[in-house]
Amino acid sequence: MRAVVQNDKNRARGGRLVLGCGAAALACSAVLSGCAGTETTRTPSSQAGPDATRSPSRHPGPAQAPGPQARQAAEHARLAAAARRWGLAQVPLAPPPPPERKPEITARAGFEVSHQQDWELPPVFTTIPTRQKIVFLTIDDGSEKDPRFLRMMEDLKIPYTAFLSNYLVKDDYGYFRTMQSYGHTLDNHTLHHPYLPGLSYEEQKTEICAMQDIMERQFGKRPTVFRPPYGNYDQDTLRAAKSCGIKYAPIWNEEVYVDHWEYREDDQKMRRGDIVLTHFRGRSDWNGTMVDAMRRFLDKVTREGYAVARLEDYL
Repeated sequence: MRAVVQNDKNRARGGRLVLGCGAAALACSAVLSGCAGTETTRTPSSQAGPDATRSPSRHPGPAQAPGPQARQAAEHARLAAAARRWGLAQVPLAPPPPPERKPEITARAGFEVSHQQDWELPPVFTTIPTRQKIVFLTIDDGSEKDPRFLRMMEDLKIPYTAFLSNYLVKDDYGYFRTMQSYGHTLDNHTLHHPYLPGLSYEEQKTEICAMQDIMERQFGKRPTVFRPPYGNYDQDTLRAAKSCGIKYAPIWNEEVYVDHWEYREDDQKMRRGDIVLTHFRGRSDWNGTMVDAMRRFLDKVTREGYAVARLEDYL
């Protein structure tokens, strides 16, 4: 009986102990809440965290993109540095935007063949009709594959069109794929660079159409622009070219070498819209490199107030 009573006493003490602890816990909780409330309301702002006094407007936002004038100034500074690096006398002039309406391209007077218009044969021309003071750079065949030339023209953002002959480019299609990746256009200059008027119609067609196949296979596109080797052609040339999907057959009005220029016109001057020819050539053929030839070309056209534009933007 005493044991039962003792147990009841123990349970009563335990109950009081539990109740006491619960009360104590509630009291502590109240104290802590009060302390927290006091801390929240009484802590000076100078003692709060480092961000406590910052207003939302003072937080740094995302960086704003530079405006058009700043971008233009930065690009001009970059081009000026590139021009110095490549030894140019001046920064090349920027071409105007491509025309919204492309000019009508017709055969140059005296360069037509029989049935030029009624058969709608590709026109042969040396100049693009434009009032802008621009010229067009074209480079033929693909013999020299100078990586410094690629870097120079990419640094300076000079557009050009390459007319490729397969027998000279087939050892390194990758060089011209790099060129294409920089935004330059690759066009047709036949398989073997023959004198086309000396071939039959079918032979000419093979030279042009088979090169179209290679251009599509290697570079993903069948060109619509073709340059006859040496600038020589006849009616069969243009008929064959048309059958292969060619729409234009530009030749040139000036030719630039590493040490001199040659002109088609008697007055020995450039004209607005002139097509300029040079070749993929290096020291094995010229007394200089392609970089040297481009330096001569760019210095002259810039000095005379011309910019270099993309031929395809006008075709």
